[in-house]
This record gives sequence, structure tokens and C-alpha cells, in this order.
Amino acid sequence: MPTSFTVVPVEAQGEGRAPAERDGQPPKEEEEDDGRDRGSGDGIARESSPFIDSAEVDRGNVYEGKNMALFEEEMDSNPMVSSLLNKLANYTNLTQGVVEHEADEDSKRKEVKVPRMGTFIGVYLPCLQNILGVILFLRLTWIVGTAGVLESFIIVFMCCACTMLTAISMSAIATNGVVPAGGSYYMISRSLGPEFGGAVGLCFYLGTTFAGAMYILGTIEILLTYISPSAAIFKAEEVGEETEAMLNNMRVYGTCIIILMAIVVFVGVKYVNKLALVFLACVILSIIAIYAGVVKTAFDPPDFPICLLGNRTLSKRSFDVCAKFTESNNETKTTALWQLFCDSPLLNATCDDYFNLNNVTEIQGIPGVMSGVLIDNLWSTYSEKGSIVEKKDQPSVAGSEETKMGGLPYVFTDIMTYFTMLVGIYFPSVTGIMAGSNRSGDLKDAQKSIPTGTILAISTTSFIYLSCIVLFGACIEGVILRDKFGEAVNGNLVVGTLAWPSPWVIVIGSFFSTCGAGLQSLTGAPRLLQAIARDGIVPFIQIFGHGKANGEPTWALLLTAGICEIGILIASLDSVAPILSMFFLMCYMFVNLACAVQTLLRTPNWRPRFKYYHWTLSFLGMSLCLALMFICSWYYALIAMLIAGCIYKYIEYRGAEKEWGDGIRGLSLNAARYALLRVEDGPPHTKNWRPQLLVLLNLDSEQLVKHPRLLSFTSQLKAGKGLTIVGSVLQGIYLDKCTETQKAEENVKALMGVEKTKGFCQIVVSPNFRDGISYLIQSAGLGGMKHNTVLMAWPQSWKQTENRFSWKNFVDTVRETTAAQQALLVAKNIDLFPTNQERFTEGNIDVWWIVHDGGMLMLLPFLLRQHKVWRKCKMRIFTVAQMDDNSIQMKKDLQMFLYHLRLNAEVEVVEMFENDISAFTYEKTLMMEQRSQMLKQMQLSKNEREREAQLIHDRNTASRSAPAVKASVAAAAPEKVQMTWTKEKFVAEKHKNKDSNVSGFKDIFNMKPNQSNVRRMHTAVKLNGVVLNKSQDAQLVLLNMPGPPKNRKGDENYMEFLEVLTEGLDRVLLVRGSGREVITIYS
Repeated sequence: MPTSFTVVPVEAQGEGRAPAERDGQPPKEEEEDDGRDRGSGDGIARESSPFIDSAEVDRGNVYEGKNMALFEEEMDSNPMVSSLLNKLANYTNLTQGVVEHEADEDSKRKEVKVPRMGTFIGVYLPCLQNILGVILFLRLTWIVGTAGVLESFIIVFMCCACTMLTAISMSAIATNGVVPAGGSYYMISRSLGPEFGGAVGLCFYLGTTFAGAMYILGTIEILLTYISPSAAIFKAEEVGEETEAMLNNMRVYGTCIIILMAIVVFVGVKYVNKLALVFLACVILSIIAIYAGVVKTAFDPPDFPICLLGNRTLSKRSFDVCAKFTESNNETKTTALWQLFCDSPLLNATCDDYFNLNNVTEIQGIPGVMSGVLIDNLWSTYSEKGSIVEKKDQPSVAGSEETKMGGLPYVFTDIMTYFTMLVGIYFPSVTGIMAGSNRSGDLKDAQKSIPTGTILAISTTSFIYLSCIVLFGACIEGVILRDKFGEAVNGNLVVGTLAWPSPWVIVIGSFFSTCGAGLQSLTGAPRLLQAIARDGIVPFIQIFGHGKANGEPTWALLLTAGICEIGILIASLDSVAPILSMFFLMCYMFVNLACAVQTLLRTPNWRPRFKYYHWTLSFLGMSLCLALMFICSWYYALIAMLIAGCIYKYIEYRGAEKEWGDGIRGLSLNAARYALLRVEDGPPHTKNWRPQLLVLLNLDSEQLVKHPRLLSFTSQLKAGKGLTIVGSVLQGIYLDKCTETQKAEENVKALMGVEKTKGFCQIVVSPNFRDGISYLIQSAGLGGMKHNTVLMAWPQSWKQTENRFSWKNFVDTVRETTAAQQALLVAKNIDLFPTNQERFTEGNIDVWWIVHDGGMLMLLPFLLRQHKVWRKCKMRIFTVAQMDDNSIQMKKDLQMFLYHLRLNAEVEVVEMFENDISAFTYEKTLMMEQRSQMLKQMQLSKNEREREAQLIHDRNTASRSAPAVKASVAAAAPEKVQMTWTKEKFVAEKHKNKDSNVSGFKDIFNMKPNQSNVRRMHTAVKLNGVVLNKSQDAQLVLLNMPGPPKNRKGDENYMEFLEVLTEGLDRVLLVRGSGREVITIYS
């Protein structure tokens, strides 16, 4: 009965209802549920989608089943667009660097509030706070004084250009998709792969940790030098020990502060975050105070007099009056300064020669922006360690050279200065550009905020640094600029002397800002380490992924504090700064590399919203970073690269396999494509020829490899060089066998990993085994990277009747390799071959060179002896001389040939003369032919039995289907007589078949062997005897493999010949060359 349907448009669900529904009656079920799963039409289990859970799919079935019936079978694997968009709209940022754990932790992850931070608060201010720091307050004036305004300008411009180019590259990467919290590590690892990501991530972690140490050292320097010098624990007992005492104070105070800071971070990070605004306010106020002080110097310079003796600057820590003596009440009195240079306070005392010859003068330390001091400060004044800070234009009379400088109140330089060293000290002051990208998880619109905020922050700080260089050079006297610790101005901070309204604004502001920066480093570094540990790419740091219940990285914090302590024990800010410069520069270099690689590859997924980038800018940034690394310190640069290289190789060999769609994989694919196109499709030159193997494996019913030693032998022969394709055939239809194919591929790859066989795996499913092997021989490889040699195992059980096809497949494979002009290696007794762990301490590899096949027999032992298993085996070459050959001359010629081939081998010529065919050979041939004939008869009788059974089956079927008909049915078949079956006729037919079989077997025992087969068997028996005589104890015997007969009827006899030829030998490699030369005497 026909059924009527009502078509309801998707747009008009409410209006176009069926009549029964409008009348209030329930609609009829047009289809009954037959109990099958409608979710999957082909019955294959689908992967669960990360966007739609099962509940949503169930709720959507009503809608989807009616309106999208055409796609209903794909709904479980391919979600509706509306569901997908709904999931993406409610996307919440992941925890730092834990993308791979997304599926596992969905149930644990709490709902995160929608982030609301904009560009100014979320990116600009954090970057500003991180970039402006300890170097600006403690070292910038000294850098300006030492390098001069021009060279300082070059230093700052180079460093700022480096960070600006890096920021452009970083902006491109950050706007190419959603960047979860994890910042630079996440960007580099997902762009350049797990190896680069792990190496650079750990370098960035070390840089951040050493930055914490630098900030803590800066804090202590401000405390002990400018706030409370009396708080020092270690005092200098003798002259010249001041530096050592200061370093010890740094170590003690630094250790205490790092313990205190670690406790603060452990107890509550929220307090650190709340104090961040206070620290930022300190930085901004300090900079405003500097600019205000500069403006004030234009009309009212501050009063900071400097005392000079000749042209030498004096430290005012130990005297007050800048004069040799004073006049009071018409009485001349010597000052404290006199007593420092003379042996008594009397006027006739013996004084320092230079003190006697030069006058003491006093000049203004800050003459002001209008004074023209900028001209004097333009050029550099580099000096050796321990030299006196001198004013260039001041008159001076040289004294005696023998006078000891130690103990005199001069201002000395504490380290040797030169341009590259200053670059290393200054560079940390421009780091911190990643602060915005590190907070990408808290931003309202990260793709808009990160580029804008970061580039604005770098522009602002670059302007501050460059303007400060010019202003410091224009306002402050050169000798004060070169006075690192402000000894000439009563121990004041040099920048503080310029500030308005008071030096204490800068001192207190810089103290709190360095404290805050140290706390933030101790907060950020452990989280970065935790992100790397949770990614699982570096096995030995996975313990640092654990933490408190709320996710705080406890173990990572302990490690960070420990590494920070190393920096504290170094104790010198000037020594720690270049170390962290290296790690930051390496990180920035790889950010630029990541952007350049992605841009040049033009991968479809590379679509940054930030458009103002170019690969040349990224390349320039990368080159600048590399140049700055070696400018700062070439040995630190090499150490940093060595550390990164070791981590890279460790991750490559021991790390977890990750596929992040990174640029390096894309680069590898491009390079591989380019190389394949360059490789000629034709055969390579003889000098470049090496066996490119196709290894044919047999699998059992569990998809496990039957002969694992075949892969061991492959790795010994190849030693990781050239192409190796490991192939196997599964019998059946691919649609039915796809699961087994995957299992087989996994098993083969696992065994390849165990046997260290470097190559590719290819599993083919074919209706029959014979065709599958043919497909592999024809199609394995790609372009010029195709195999030229097939390696397979000898079919041990070919004589068994149930394996009647194994020898046919083997012989056909031999024929096909010959047709394809490929070499063939057949390993007999493969299970007796050595594993990769075995070592032969002695023995021979014997080569039996019967016919010349291009030199394969010579080349294979040479390649095998490159491997540790066969290295101590000697190579022996045997060749066979016939009746007419001159065996002595043959030996000489062969020795000369091997000499030209540069092969070391013993040579022996075996004489094998014609003699009568033995009875044993005759009998062996006869037995072989009888066996073949018997198998054919058995096969024939089996076919007869099958025909008999079929006839009976047909008769029974006919009698059941038509009971009215008598027991006589016609069975028509080719070469069969149509008959009516009765009991007598059935018995007669049976006896007839039996008689014919018996007569057939009688003929077998009366047959005579074929003369051609007898001659072949004679050769096999004779040659086998000679080989056994010479090579029975050899570790491996290589033999020329004779070709199969042209007449296919003799295939089984061919197998028997090969069996006889190799009988009694433990390990045999039958070699059949491709017909082309593979070894040459020419260079």
C-alpha cells in the first residue's frame, strides 16, 4: 500500500505541520526503530568530538534526524556547525602549556571567568614594568660615562632594535590563532616543534631565573651601598679587600632574601600580584623624578661638588673638606685629606709625590643641561681594572711611578671595561617584552592587545633609554658618570643626584621596583617550568609538573630558588647580567626564526591578524640576536648553545613524540620534496650505488613478524644509511582488514625500533599474497627514492603439502625482481643469523663468485663489516675454475681486481673438473621428479574426490526440491558425461577412479629422469660438496643465486636445486644481481 508523505521545509517547522498533528492527533511513526545504531552508518566506532558531548548529540537527534537526514550517519563524528560555533564561543583559555591534557582534564577544570583585561592594563603596563628596572637605576649612568654618549646610543639602539624586531615576529605568531597561557614557550614549541620548544623553553626559564638573581643582587646593592652601609656584616680589614667584603655581604643577604621571597611566593601569589601596581608606581615616579631633575638643572643645578687632586677624582667617604689645609684665626691647619696622603698632620710631613705636585680643586658634579658638558661626554673612556677615574681636561703633574695607590682615597674602577662587555651588562634592561604574551590567558582580545601593547611599551622604553643617555651626558660631569657607586658624591646614587625633589625618591623607588621584579621572576619562572614539565616532552623534569592542590608549582619553585642561589653566589651584578642576556637572546632568536620559517613555508594555517611583518625583518632580528650573543661574550654564547643543543638532542632521543604541526616538520617536508625533485628518476651512478632495500616480511595470524632476525640483518647491512622499506602483505579486502593493517604496522614499527632499523613501513592488503608482493615490488618508494634490492627469507616449509603456494610465490618473486631490474637477496636459515647484540670475535665471510652479476657479491661483505657484529670477520673470495681455465692466472687476476677495488680479502680458486654423474645424483634427480609427479597425482585425486562430493550434493539438493521426480537427476559439467545415478553405476564409477589413480602411481615408479634435470642436479651436488669442504665453518656464505627456469613447469625442481646447493650450511645469503655494475675500480 503506498504511503503518503508531507514535506516540511526547514524554515517553516511551526507552520507546515502534518494534518494529523494540526488536528491534535499524534503523528504516525513512519519508520520503526529496528534496534540499530543510527549514529554510525558503517558500524565503525567513531572518535568522540571535543566540541560536542553525547548529551548534546542525543538532544539534537530530533532536529537533525528530521531536517538533516542526509547527514545523519555522520553526526557522531562531524558536529553540526551550530554546535561547533556554540562551543567555540564559550571557549575558555587553558592552563599554561597543557594543551595535550585538554581531554583528560576537562572534567577537573573549573569554569574560568571571562577575562576582561585590555591592552593598557594587560599588556602595556606589565611590559613597561618588566623592561624598566635595575640596570636603568644602577648602571646606565656608568655605561654612558664609560662608553660615551655616542657608543652608549649605539648599544641601546642595537638592543632596542633587537627587541622591536622580536616583538614584530612575536606579534605575528601570537595573532595566528588562540595562544593559551604559556607565552613564548607555547609560541616557539608550537611553531618550531617539541625539540626546539623544549630547548628554548628551558633556556627562557633559566634566563628568567637568573633575572631574579640579578634583581635580588640589585636590591642588596641599593640597600648596602646607598640606604644603610652600616648594615654590612663583612668589613674590609685591609686596603683592597672592599670588593671581596661586598661580595660576601651580597651572598649572605642574597641567600636570606631569596628564602624570604620563596616563602612569600609559596604562601600566596595573590599578594605578589596585588603589590605589582605599587612596584610599577615606584618605577614611574622614579622616571618622572629624573626628567623633573633634568628640567631643574637648566636654571637651578643641584649642589654636588666633586673633589679633584690634579685630574684624579677623590672619594669623599673618608673626608669632608676638599682642601689640603684650612686657615682659621691666622693659623694653618691640615685637613683630613692631608692626613690620608701624608704620614703626619704636620705641615712638614712627608706626603705622596702626586699630592705635593698637584692642587686640590672642587668642581660641580652636575653642571646642568645648559653647561655644554655633553661635548666632553661624547667619547668613550675605557679603562683597566683598578685604574683611577680621571677628568680629561684638568691640569695634572705626573708623580713618581713607584708610589702605591692602595689606601689613597681615589675613585678606582672595579672591573676592566670595553664595548662588548657593556653590551652584555646593558641587554637585560630591554628584556621583559614577553610579559604581555605571558598573560595572554587573561586578556579580553589577545590578538589585538599583544601586538599593540608590546610594541607601544618597547617604543616608550626605547625613548626613555635613548633620551636618558643624552640627558645624562648633557647634565652630569664625566667623572661622576664613571663613578659606579657614587663615591665622589658622598656615596649617593648617581642617578639620584640628578633627581628632583630628592635623591631618596630614586633610591627608595629603585629599591622597591627591584624587589618587585625579583618577586615576579620567582613567580613566573616556576610556572614556565611547570608548563614545560606538563607538556611531557622532557622526561627528567616531569616531577616539576606537580604542585599544590590549587596548581601552585611547589617543586618548580624549589628548583627555581636553587638556581637563583647560584646567581646569588656569583654575587656580582656585572657577572650575572651577561649570563641571562645569553638565555634571553637565544629565546628571542628562536622567536624570530619561528616567524621566518612559517612565513617562508606559507603553510595554509599561517594567517596572522597582525599584518606588519615580513620574513626579512624576522631574519634581521634573528641575525641581530645571534650577533649580540657573541658580542656580549663568545664563550657564554657557546655554553648557552651547548646547553640548548644538549636539551634538543635529549628530547629528540628520549622525549615524548609530539605532533604540533610545527614549522620544522613543514620545513622538513619542503626540503624532502625539493630533494626528491632534484634526485634523478633514473639509476644512480655506480659510485653512488648502495643497496636500497625492500624487506619482505611474513606475518603470523596475530600480525606479529615471523622472522625478526631479518630486520636485524637489515640494520647490520645498512647501518642507518640509504633507504629501507619494510613491507608485508595481508590477504583479504582492505575495508575488512583496515584494523588488522594498523595493528600489523604498529607491530612492524615497534620491531624496527627494537632492531634499530631506520626506514619506512608499508603494509599492503591484497586478495592474494602473490599479487600483494607484486604491488610492493612495483610501487614501493617515491620518485628517485625507490628500492633497488629486495631482501626476503627462504621459505623453510616449502616442501609441506599445506604450503603448496609458498614456493610458487617465491619463484614468482624471483622472476619479478629480475623483470624490474632489481637485485635479490635471499637469507636461508634466517633464524640462525646473529642479533645486533652479538659479536663475532673471529671467523670468515665466504663469497662464492660463480658468475659476475655486477659486483654485488663483493660489495655486500664490505658493507656488513662496517657493523660491529661482523667487524672482526675476514673476507674470503672463492671462484671456480673449469677444465680449460688457468687457475693460477685466475688467482692473480682476481687479486689485482680486488686491489683496484680497495677490498681486503683472501682469494682462492677452486678447480671443479667434469666427471661422471654419480649414482647419487641420478637417484636424487629421480626422487625429485617422482615427488613432483606424486604431488600432481595427489592433487588430481583430491580434485576427483571434490567432484564426486559435488555430484552427490547436487543429487540430494534436486531430490529435496522436487520430491515427485525419481532419483535421477542430470548433472552437466565440462568433460562430464550426463548420467542417471544408480547404486551400481555409482560403485562402478568409484572403482574406475580408484583404478586410474593406482595406475598413475605405478607409472611414477617406472619413470626415467629428465637428462636436463640430471645435469642441473649434478652441478648443484658438486658445487655443494666443494662449498661444504671449504666453508662449512664460515660465519656467512654468499652464493650466486641461479635464475628460475623459463619453463614454469620446472619451478618445483628449481626449488629442489637451490635446496641441494645450500644443504649443510648454517647461514647462507643467496645473491642475484640486477644486471648492472654496482662497484667500480675508478675514483
